[in-house]
Amino acid sequence: MKKFSKFTFLIAMAIVMIASFIFPALNTKAEGKKYEIATDITFAPFEFQETNGEFVGIDIDLLNAIAENQGFEVEIKPLGFNAAVQALESNQVDGVIAGMSITDERQLKFDFSDPYFESGVVMAVAEGNEEIKSYEDLKGKKVAIKTGTEGASFAESIKDKYGFKTVTFDDSANMYDDVKTGNSAAVFDDYPVLAYGITQGNGLEIVTEKEKGGSYGFAVAKGQNAELIEQFNTGLANLKESGEYQDIMDKYLKAEKSTDTNNGFFGLLESSMPSLLKGLQMTLILTVVSLVIACILGIIFGLMRVSHLKILRAIGVIYVDIFRGTPLIVQAFFIYFGIPAALDFRISAVAAGIITLSLNAGAYMAEIVRGGIESVDKGQMEAARSLGLPYKKAMAKVILPQAIRLMIPSIINQFIITLKDTSILSIIGINELTQSGKIIIARNLESFQMWLIVGFIYFIIIMILTKVSNRMERKIQNGKA
Repeated sequence: MKKFSKFTFLIAMAIVMIASFIFPALNTKAEGKKYEIATDITFAPFEFQETNGEFVGIDIDLLNAIAENQGFEVEIKPLGFNAAVQALESNQVDGVIAGMSITDERQLKFDFSDPYFESGVVMAVAEGNEEIKSYEDLKGKKVAIKTGTEGASFAESIKDKYGFKTVTFDDSANMYDDVKTGNSAAVFDDYPVLAYGITQGNGLEIVTEKEKGGSYGFAVAKGQNAELIEQFNTGLANLKESGEYQDIMDKYLKAEKSTDTNNGFFGLLESSMPSLLKGLQMTLILTVVSLVIACILGIIFGLMRVSHLKILRAIGVIYVDIFRGTPLIVQAFFIYFGIPAALDFRISAVAAGIITLSLNAGAYMAEIVRGGIESVDKGQMEAARSLGLPYKKAMAKVILPQAIRLMIPSIINQFIITLKDTSILSIIGINELTQSGKIIIARNLESFQMWLIVGFIYFIIIMILTKVSNRMERKIQNGKA
């Protein structure tokens, strides 16, 4: 009875933890005047994060000013561009503002506001590159582009004519690094983004005249949030009339590189540590909560896998095969975008991430439980049954205590794997350690040093867990645990 109570308590705790992440999202939708707006926080100068954690940029400042002008509130969801668009399609957010060009194809799916910025496209190469000066020089070479940008559309439209190939990236910093390292010969990007990056020292130089581009607009799902679009348009007109719109543009488009920033290794370590620690905290929360739930799932489905009942074994096999046989990133997209879109409900990214990790790790934990039970000599069960113990009692009193001792190193190993898997959840916008690194790099463009710092933090945490695992394994082997 005592063990049953503990098991029930663990399940209740898991339900409470999931609910605490899910229900705030559901409540937010019901508040009406507070809108959840997705954006790509790695798209300076339109949206990026300051060292104090505040989201800023042309899009963010414009949206906040319009919200204040029109009397509504916004909650910024810092997703990548692709994730932001999918979130809007699956009704996970109310709108998207991310330097999104208004195109005929997108207008079939979304309703756009009046254009708030006229863009353009330029080509840039690494500083000092004397080989590439025009489109004709790109023949047979690779060109870096970012998904969803004006630059990507323009490059795709002329690549056959000039005989180059395109390489697609999800964020600008990685795209620029690909050019600086020589993997790609050039990059096509939206003019204001590239020009701002050059003023901030991204190591590139523009070599072509600006091509005519499209217009950026604020988007909502087709046929929904018409009131929000109307408020955006009215607020935008008011800001232009008052001059505040031009002040926001000048603030970022005429910005000069800050000379106060220390971009040395220790300077970056000091300035980025608060954001990285928040990311690490989220990484550990995702890992611990997911592993608790995964342990419960692993025990349930692991026992099913060794059950004498055929139907229970079949359920266990199906669960394990599905979640071990599909990539974690596909499971994350399916749970965060697919299921809510099909069933018309909203779920927070953190809740979707925990569910994804729990189900995925639970499948591996089930196999650990099955392997642990099957590694106990079959004679143990036969001896227990011959003494008159029922199957369940023999399993609980004789087999499981021995099996759990054998499982502990594998469980800690799964903990390490789950911790590393949290980095994949950055794709749905969860601000864990990897996502924190990406956001910081979008601001300071110091990818080598920042990834070194992020990798070092992962290394320290994982080494600690590895040492703990080794110590516990030795204790078990010596019979001290």
